[in-house]
Amino acid sequence: MNKLEKSKKGFQLGDMLGIGMTLVVLGIGLAYGLQVVADVRDDMTADTAERNATEKTIEGVGKLANKLPTIVTIIVAAIIIGILVRYLWIKYN
Repeated sequence: MNKLEKSKKGFQLGDMLGIGMTLVVLGIGLAYGLQVVADVRDDMTADTAERNATEKTIEGVGKLANKLPTIVTIIVAAIIIGILVRYLWIKYN
């Protein structure tokens, strides 16, 4: 094993399960978190700082949840590109 192979960092195919489960747990956490914040918001008086804060929290967490498909696509693409580069590096080196 040469120096380049030893110093390589990044994702491997075996990391997919861990990454996938992390994203599942993140999705579940975001969903339940949004539900809790929405319940708290419903208990607040309209047009107060507390109500506005909960609405902004819901908006922010919702934006993060909307980005999950993009994040997953980038991670999968990075793993596939890494596997291809490693395969081609070993084959033609």
